[in-house]
Amino acid sequence: MKFVDLSHTFEDGMPGFRQKNDDGTHTEYTAEVYPFFTHEESREKYEGKSAFEVTEMRFQTSMGTYLDSPYHRHPEGRDISDLDIGELVLPGTVVDARGLAGNEELTVDALPQESALAGTAVLFNFGWDEHWGTEQYRSYPYISEAVIERLIDADVSLVGVDTLNADDHQNPARPAHTRLLDEEIFIVENLCNLDSLGGESFRFFAVPIKAKDTAAMPIRAFAEVDQ
Repeated sequence: MKFVDLSHTFEDGMPGFRQKNDDGTHTEYTAEVYPFFTHEESREKYEGKSAFEVTEMRFQTSMGTYLDSPYHRHPEGRDISDLDIGELVLPGTVVDARGLAGNEELTVDALPQESALAGTAVLFNFGWDEHWGTEQYRSYPYISEAVIERLIDADVSLVGVDTLNADDHQNPARPAHTRLLDEEIFIVENLCNLDSLGGESFRFFAVPIKAKDTAAMPIRAFAEVDQ
């Protein structure tokens, strides 16, 4: 077997959401990664015989490649700590959704047969990871409401995208997050390298730290590919 890394690197100053404020300015979501103390700062504590660095981080949990729990959209829903590992290690299916433009929706014609999707992680390869870190990444294709309903009818377990958001950012109703998370279908956003999985049989891993009262959390998403 082989493993395919599907996660963007989590790093200081990385790109994230951009939120418009009431005064017309924007707030950028990002991560700060820095030493809590450095090797040099710790050396004297160990009489010069050893040294360690401890890293501190500050970030919004919807950052990088991350998992949304039902609590992200629904106050009564399960949070990240309530999700079982077995719910986050799933047979995977990649849907080739490449060729769409920014702000264009994907229609149901792109989906495989419903019978093949039950209990799986359905990952949409828009090819949008190539725009990571650019302004173009913020204007992305998304899954239509018809696709959302088809995924629910097919009884999928998780939906992943290689874009900033599974929803159209211009639609305040956020149907993907509203409908999928209400059905306990988890969402992973900002995937990458899905081109590597075309035609492959694989298991998808989307396991975060066990963080309580947390709506979303970055993950090290990866695929275990059968060979």
